[in-house]
Amino acid sequence: MSAHKLVGLAGSFNRPSKTFALVENVAGLAGEKYGFDNTIYDLTDVGPSLGQALRRDDLDSRAREVIDDIVNADVLVIGAPTYKGSYPGLFKHLIDLIDPHELRAKPIIITATGGGDRHALMVEHQLRPLFGFFMSHTLPTAVYASDRDFTDYRVSSDPLSKRIGEVIGELEAFFPGRSRALIAAE
Repeated sequence: MSAHKLVGLAGSFNRPSKTFALVENVAGLAGEKYGFDNTIYDLTDVGPSLGQALRRDDLDSRAREVIDDIVNADVLVIGAPTYKGSYPGLFKHLIDLIDPHELRAKPIIITATGGGDRHALMVEHQLRPLFGFFMSHTLPTAVYASDRDFTDYRVSSDPLSKRIGEVIGELEAFFPGRSRALIAAE
């Protein structure tokens, strides 16, 4: 059985980044459980052509590769930092360069980070409707993490780890029988 491809996208330029750390954590655990091949990107990987692109064809080859990986993935882990109650503009611009049919029916784990609890509903009020427009399958459990959920850019909170475990379990509906134990037995 060939490995499925998971792509993570952290909508941040910062390195290190709590958003990248969260996406990487979720993707890593999903990869371990289901045997996915993982690739994680942030906006720095997309590069400077993003800000000047009016159309996908305006992007440089590296940015086009990132979008190709996103649309060809079997599953996505999307993470956005919270800026003024929403996701960053360049993150949205990248998503705007994707044709709606390219994400149709794709399972997506939505995550976000922010300084405190007051931004916790960003996953529900901003990210879920965004990917609903694409008719993607955003998984029922969304993951929001605040600064206190991290230690040295690593997930360190038990409640956050529990939510991550819940959403990874929800992927079973899309990849039945793909647990690492079953793959190893093949």
